[in-house]
Amino acid sequence: MTEEAGADRPRPGEGGVFGRRTGRKLHSTQSVLMRELLPRLAIGPNDDLTRDALFPSAAELRLEIGFGGGEHLAHHAGHRPTAGFIGCEPFRNGVAKFLELADAKALTNVGIWNGDAGLLIDRLPTGSLAGVDLFYPDPWPKRRQRKRRFVSDDILHRLARVMAQGTMLRFATDIDDYAGWTLARVRRSPHFAWEPTTADDWRQPWPDWPSTRYEAKALREGRPPVYLSIVRNGQSAD
Repeated sequence: MTEEAGADRPRPGEGGVFGRRTGRKLHSTQSVLMRELLPRLAIGPNDDLTRDALFPSAAELRLEIGFGGGEHLAHHAGHRPTAGFIGCEPFRNGVAKFLELADAKALTNVGIWNGDAGLLIDRLPTGSLAGVDLFYPDPWPKRRQRKRRFVSDDILHRLARVMAQGTMLRFATDIDDYAGWTLARVRRSPHFAWEPTTADDWRQPWPDWPSTRYEAKALREGRPPVYLSIVRNGQSAD
């Protein structure tokens, strides 16, 4: 049975990070923010991850996995001040870029997990999330690399445990193969459903969507993005 046809097998470090964690040297402002602002926003390995502990006044808790430079995370956090956001990003330079945005916007409703998303997901309380965003994850396009893709049967099961019934996993990619990969796993999951009614359900971004330089580059290079609204429903994942 091929990998595409059969269920993904759990792997050591499932939901972990492959590739580099650091890039170019941080400039002086970023270095200061990493030293002074990050400790105030960082979520530690022993912190209580309940909504009340992280954001006592928040009405809901949301998660963005792999926020890159933080454009989407900063935008959504700024426009939804009554929600608490956890942003997960292991790449140091991406965290530094987000801190610049967080500082400029004076954001206080974001916590940063600077590590593997899988470790964070497994620590979150059952049914605690009101939504999860996964935008432009690394596609690992070569066939031998696909086992490194974040989306897998195992990760969907683990996400289902921490997402409340009826909430949404928003997924965006400009790689058509990754869109198909994700939909194949959603279709065989007892916990999620994708039920479009028109083609625009996957061609058009969400109403609160801020485009980025990366997305603009993908469009220029002829890679139209796919936007999937995947609903958490069905069986319990406990």
